[in-house]
Amino acid sequence: MNFNLGEVLTRAWQITWKYKILWIFGILAGCGRGGSSFNGSSNGGGGNGGGNGGNNGFNFNLPPLPPQIERLGQQIAHNVVPFVVILVAIICFIFLLAIFLGTIGRIGLIRGTQAADGGAERLGLGQLFSESKPYFWRVLGLSLVVGIPLFLLVMIPLALVLVYVFGQGGQTNPALILGFFSVFIGCMCLLIPVMMVVNLVIRQAESAVVIENLGVFAAVHRGWDVFKKNLGPMILIAIILFLITAAIGILIAIPILLVVVPAFFAFAFTQARNFTPLILALLCLVAYWPISLVANGILTTYSESVWTLTYLRLTQPKEIAPVQLPDA
Repeated sequence: MNFNLGEVLTRAWQITWKYKILWIFGILAGCGRGGSSFNGSSNGGGGNGGGNGGNNGFNFNLPPLPPQIERLGQQIAHNVVPFVVILVAIICFIFLLAIFLGTIGRIGLIRGTQAADGGAERLGLGQLFSESKPYFWRVLGLSLVVGIPLFLLVMIPLALVLVYVFGQGGQTNPALILGFFSVFIGCMCLLIPVMMVVNLVIRQAESAVVIENLGVFAAVHRGWDVFKKNLGPMILIAIILFLITAAIGILIAIPILLVVVPAFFAFAFTQARNFTPLILALLCLVAYWPISLVANGILTTYSESVWTLTYLRLTQPKEIAPVQLPDA
């Protein structure tokens, strides 16, 4: 198989830059792949009033909360069950929405890349969205084929341990529990290479569903066949994309670190009494969020375009592969 890696990487960038409508689907695909979140936590230690000893560390004596927040906390405490139900419902809704948008985004990128590589002059948002819907359940099914067994593989052992612990009334051997978690973590580490292979196969299977209109299990078989016969190009593409995404991801994160780290230290040096640095940092993050979202969308568009073109180049006969003709 004559696989031109440079042509795939270059062509994917040409498509990414020319057909900017695909960035929207890249942003949507990022919803399903998972995003980054910024969580900050601090543990404060308060000194006792009667002591004469010194304290060389920071003393985080937080100021009293505003009355509105205190009343809100009291209302939540008095209505714990409805609050938990509403919170769980919101989380489930966001989770399902992310799955839907992520699946549509990946399908749209595959369809758009295929059309662009075939010579389409322009791509329409409505057109790509409509053309993506017939493949939705099958692409989602591929995620379930992998996700459900993995979920059960992780949760069943944990559930058995919890049942055992509660069944013993908490009187269990700590060494036994520690040994189980050590073995469990070791097995999860061994599972990482397997999941990397599965991820590569599923990527090819998604392309098979959209490009060749295959069913779920036929697509999995097709994805495995493409992966098995082209192991070298697959691993090479995976490594290159990992390096590219890691480097660009660091660049995208640098402005966040430049805002968050100084704000945290400024907050600490004011003995946690002045919230102004944190508020300014939050405003900066909110302003930077659209830029980060678009940048990640472009990166996702390029990555998915590379995988789609890889599938096309590895599965299409050479004579029907797109060829750049010289100008007359």
